[in-house]
Amino acid sequence: MNLIPIEIDSIRIGYPMPCDLVDGNGVLLAKKSLIIRSKEDLILFYNRTGGLFVDGHDAEVMRKAYVDQLQTMMRKEKSIGEIAESKLLVDRTVQRRVDAPGRVNWHDMQQQAHYALREPQHAFFLERLDAIHRSLMQESQRNPDGALFALIQLSATETAMYSATHAMLVSMMCGLAAREVLDWPESVEMLLRKAALTMNLSMAELQDRLAVQRRPPDPVQRTHIDEHARLSSELLQAVGVNDPLWLDAVAAHHAVEPGRLRSKEPAQRLARLIQRADMFAARLSPRLTRPAVSPALAMQACYFDEDKNVDEAGAAMIKAVGIYQPGSYVKLASDEVAVVVRRSANTSTPRVAVVLNRSGMPTMEHALRDTANKDFRVVASVPHAEVKVNIQLDRLLPLTQPTPADRSW
Repeated sequence: MNLIPIEIDSIRIGYPMPCDLVDGNGVLLAKKSLIIRSKEDLILFYNRTGGLFVDGHDAEVMRKAYVDQLQTMMRKEKSIGEIAESKLLVDRTVQRRVDAPGRVNWHDMQQQAHYALREPQHAFFLERLDAIHRSLMQESQRNPDGALFALIQLSATETAMYSATHAMLVSMMCGLAAREVLDWPESVEMLLRKAALTMNLSMAELQDRLAVQRRPPDPVQRTHIDEHARLSSELLQAVGVNDPLWLDAVAAHHAVEPGRLRSKEPAQRLARLIQRADMFAARLSPRLTRPAVSPALAMQACYFDEDKNVDEAGAAMIKAVGIYQPGSYVKLASDEVAVVVRRSANTSTPRVAVVLNRSGMPTMEHALRDTANKDFRVVASVPHAEVKVNIQLDRLLPLTQPTPADRSW
């Protein structure tokens, strides 16, 4: 049985189920034509089984039911936001059917995070947040280079959903640093990831507006920016988050507190790591008021602390993601321009794929280069804005997977 996960909000309350609803093992939860009376029943199913699924053969049936739901909402003159979210749920189910097993649709996840983080008062906000967090955790374990590649590319090329993309990238970077460099317990890593996802919860909409705003923040916006860490922590508490480590890390993630991580309280350690990743990721993202900087300059900003000393949290971040991160561009000794697709044990010699040949022309095929080879060594980091190519994630993400050839490099 080819099972497809569906969201709670995708099921119409008070209407017959268009097909059987099962759990992750294919065990029947609700037969076709059964009328679901309340969302509480669905939440009970979801919490008990860890998810709701339909057979892949029923995907078209579900799609038709969703289309009918859209038409009903339009007749009832529902808001554009409600209709847009319902459309997202339609597309999400169908996309999962056609995607290859084990692959994540990053544009889809970007949209999910966009809607979730801009609607913290939604009745199922924490469930939405958990779903996004689970997906990011799974990708960080399955293919961390692919996750970094996708998120850095999206951060550098798109501004429409800035706050969501930024939050996911910071969460991914923090998690990798905690696990691969600092060796923090998994429970702390998970809280760190969630804190990073929600660090700007109170200003998600404002962040998106500022990304396309042609003027600097006005006084009201500046006040909101200055207070957003505290407000985000308070908002999380209001929607049901009660873990003090999570709440305190969010509240302190803009505090200026240089020094060794070991000398800090647990929440301050998390906050410092989030702050360093936040600085790095923000500089990679373009806005109308400023272009994105090169990864090398972004890295330098988080590597040194406020006293111009090496920052322990920043150093851990760079060691985790590499001097040349997946998704960033580099100039090679061969005069080619390449995009980084995989980190390596040596952070200065990543695996790369050529996107511009020696003549500066886009390549039809993306030849892989070993930058440990002196003929293809990295000679410079290149800002995204200077590389006039259209990167197709679906085409390049397979190159981020380890291959047998890696063993010979």
